[in-house]
Amino acid sequence: MSTLMVNATDPRAVPAAVRALARSGELDHHTAGMAAGYAQANLAILPRALAYEFLLFCQRNPKPCPLLDVTDAGSPEPRLVAPGADLRTDLPRYRVYRHGVLVDEPTDIVRLWRDDLVAFLLGCSYTFEAPMVEAGIAVRHLDCGRNVPMYRTNRACVPAGRIAGPLVVSFRAIPATQVARAVQVTSRFPAVHGAPVHIGDPESLGIRDLASPDWGDPPVIEPGDVPVFWACGVTPQAVAMTIKPELMITHSPGYMFVTDVPIASLAVG
Repeated sequence: MSTLMVNATDPRAVPAAVRALARSGELDHHTAGMAAGYAQANLAILPRALAYEFLLFCQRNPKPCPLLDVTDAGSPEPRLVAPGADLRTDLPRYRVYRHGVLVDEPTDIVRLWRDDLVAFLLGCSYTFEAPMVEAGIAVRHLDCGRNVPMYRTNRACVPAGRIAGPLVVSFRAIPATQVARAVQVTSRFPAVHGAPVHIGDPESLGIRDLASPDWGDPPVIEPGDVPVFWACGVTPQAVAMTIKPELMITHSPGYMFVTDVPIASLAVG
């Protein structure tokens, strides 16, 4: 069992408690392994003028951007996945992009909130890591207490109006004997990225150096491991850097929103 997975009596095992710790500023750590029975989510917040195009972008690119919830304009409450929660405060850390430039990484965005902002919650691959662990699959970054490595690729997403950008992937080094099982387990969770998008040579994705991820921590790779890549919800941050909107607010990579949605409810097949 991973050293970062928490037991059922730990407050970090309960979604509302994780969100409360984030709201109070006590949780300044990535959320890998926390609330292991519940779905985690990526966050992307845009002005209403871009919201329809971003919604269309998510529909055209369901692997990196699987939609879990969309808020009403001006409302920070994700009513479908965590009623009563507040997306302005309930993540451990945010990123603020202005005209494509990362300008701040605050622990709340109350002062930045506007009546025209629409928040999108996208499924996160942290969600399927608990089923992977339960299936006996090694998840190296969890075992080492690290953030998952993430990389910008040479694959373009399907554009939607003004919204365009490259696919971002998360990486896990999987023992060769467990790769098929990892594909089986994760393919049951399309709402949180599903099956891998690539197995094997990183250079075919334009990744030249696995040791230097664009986001997250360097990977842990053991002898006999195979590189496996999943579509990643950090893709909207690469979009922000590409299209340079007036404002986009996201989660800090790895510092996710913990929902009230049980992982089991997302399984298919």
